[in-house]
Amino acid sequence: MIVWTLLEWLAWGASGLILAWMVADALRVSHDYDEDVLLSSREGEMIMDEPHDAA
Repeated sequence: MIVWTLLEWLAWGASGLILAWMVADALRVSHDYDEDVLLSSREGEMIMDEPHDAA
């Protein structure tokens, strides 16, 4: 029974670390990049604009 309780606490700890990592990454990305860059689809437009060979 103690093993399952320990595993439960370890799982909650891992979940907390993942949540902290996600929040830190979101804050870093929002600090490093402008909102216009994050919402743009320039990469998709570049791919769509490339000429394709019909061969």
